[in-house]
Amino acid sequence: MEIFTGLLIIAIGAFGQSGSYVPIKKVRSWAWECFWLTQGIFAWILFPLAGALLSVPAGSSLFSIISSAGSGVALKTMCFGALWGIGGLTFGLSMRYLGVALGQSLALGMCSAFGTLIPSLLPQLFPDAEKFSLLLAIGVSIALAGIAIIGYAGALKSQNMSEEEKKKAVADFALKKGLIIAVLAGVMSACFNLGLNAGLKTHLVEVVKVDGLYAGLPATMLVTFGGFIANAVYCIYQNIKNKTGRQYFSVSTKTLLNNLLFCAIAGGLWYSQFFGLGVGQSFLTGNPTMLAFSFSILMSLIVLFSNVWGIILKEWTGVGTKTIVTLVIGLAVLIFSIVFPQIV
Repeated sequence: MEIFTGLLIIAIGAFGQSGSYVPIKKVRSWAWECFWLTQGIFAWILFPLAGALLSVPAGSSLFSIISSAGSGVALKTMCFGALWGIGGLTFGLSMRYLGVALGQSLALGMCSAFGTLIPSLLPQLFPDAEKFSLLLAIGVSIALAGIAIIGYAGALKSQNMSEEEKKKAVADFALKKGLIIAVLAGVMSACFNLGLNAGLKTHLVEVVKVDGLYAGLPATMLVTFGGFIANAVYCIYQNIKNKTGRQYFSVSTKTLLNNLLFCAIAGGLWYSQFFGLGVGQSFLTGNPTMLAFSFSILMSLIVLFSNVWGIILKEWTGVGTKTIVTLVIGLAVLIFSIVFPQIV
């Protein structure tokens, strides 16, 4: 029952993240760098801070429990966050050129593989990670196979659609450019899980005696803070270069409130994935394989749900039967990868 509860919590977070880019479509009169930085304040600073505060024992403070692990652990966690932040920049571009469904599928596939396997292969560097096992490798391989099939469906989609249909579904559709960016985004985004496994969680549980339910959330906050710094530097640079900084406050009050609202919704939905992962993992501690595979499960569920959003947003409109069948097979393989660790 605990495993089911943990997976359900992770699934709810994945569902929230998969739709986090939908509210951005409601933002008006702002350049990309304006809404990206604004939603980042909510997604990478405010919501993670609120989540991390849940872990603080009575009579203590967030700063004191983090600093008790040593500056080296905190710094390492944030550095991985900065690397993840670079991947996050290209992650947004992958969806710009490939759409929500295909862009997230490819980027998260690479993120899933690297983020799951690297910590398990290097336990001396990532003390919070479970050890590598053949079962873990097989499970990740199945997930990658499903994502590869979905990627193939995206290639078929490109072949079957006219240029007009492509532009209607995804305004800036560009398959080759999108594929390169998606792979880069996925590899760099894997650093998020590296940061989560850098050692802070173990310290908080074993030394500070933080409630295991929320023990992973301070590390999440440090990773997202590092990512925010990388994104903020780039967005402010773009504000200066494109002279878009004035857009933050040159819009009407109604538009400003509208943009802040939808950026906040997008930020909250995005953060839900790692809040769900952190809380959900606390229910998987009795099953080391499921715990090690949880990051891959999260990525697979996001891919699954993002393709549902892709269908809802009509990104697959106009494609042939073969493409749809291929997409469904890929989604089925992804679902199998999630239950695989439990049936072997």
